[in-house]
Amino acid sequence: MIDFFKQKIFNSGFDKLWSEIFKFQVKNNKVYSNYLKNLNLDVEKISNSNQLVFLPVEFFKNQIITTLNDKSFDFCFESSSTTGKGVSKHFVSDIEFYKLTTQKCLEYFYGDIKNFNFRFLLPSYSERKNSSLIYMSDFFCKLSGNGGYYLNNYDDLINDLRKDKKNGKKSILFGVSFALLDFAEKFEIDLSDVIVMETGGMKGRRKEITSFEIHDFLKKRFNLSNIHSEYGMTELFSQAYSKGNGKYECPPWMKVIITELNDPFAIQTIGKTGIINVIDLANIYSCCFISTSDIGKLNDDGTFEILGRADFSDIRGCSLLFE
Repeated sequence: MIDFFKQKIFNSGFDKLWSEIFKFQVKNNKVYSNYLKNLNLDVEKISNSNQLVFLPVEFFKNQIITTLNDKSFDFCFESSSTTGKGVSKHFVSDIEFYKLTTQKCLEYFYGDIKNFNFRFLLPSYSERKNSSLIYMSDFFCKLSGNGGYYLNNYDDLINDLRKDKKNGKKSILFGVSFALLDFAEKFEIDLSDVIVMETGGMKGRRKEITSFEIHDFLKKRFNLSNIHSEYGMTELFSQAYSKGNGKYECPPWMKVIITELNDPFAIQTIGKTGIINVIDLANIYSCCFISTSDIGKLNDDGTFEILGRADFSDIRGCSLLFE
């Protein structure tokens, strides 16, 4: 059944597949199924994706989330633990499908990966062997044929970006927020021919500031009209991307639903702040329906914004797994 879904996810359309995949996961994902049962949810009455109940992402910290009975895994992605509240583990049963998904996501928004050189400022991630972001980055480098990690080697980074421009190939500079800010503070440089892609927060390295403040500073220092952003998680296969103004778009097999801050079962209206819930149909091996710890809102144009993180993330729902 999984092979059937894998053939359909990228070309059959969201509305045609979400219900079938939901039924499959209710039947085959023990953790998700038990969670729904302990909520006394009648899954047969769910006929619209807005009626879905999402598994709190915190379950990835203490449960093996899988739809496979034999629990055979190719890899295990692990999150960082800057809060000291545990590490999420996403057991990946088909690493090739993960790579295909990440490729499809990026190319949906930016075109053929082979048209780009990839440069990375990801010091907090480079220190970890099981980071999904590093795995994705390595894969992009391999596909493109040109890329590298720079840590604090800014001179090498600048030289390589200049070579990219001279050779006529577009560069994408992926960077965690604090690393991009460190780079921008030391160098005021024209990167108007580079796609600068922010991938996350401060990871405890700097005082937290808003995305607007980060992007405004980077635009001024790099002579850019927009800062791009990537929204991904250890617990997901797919990524959403923003080409500016902090407005993210999902690929067709991914959808974001906002629920009220104090009621995870109440859908929030467009423009109102709430918890970000993600439907990622490519996450077929683990759970496609995840409630994150992120706060955001939906916009009229179908995009979504990330506004911060909830401070109750480790207590909600966790007692509902087993009676």
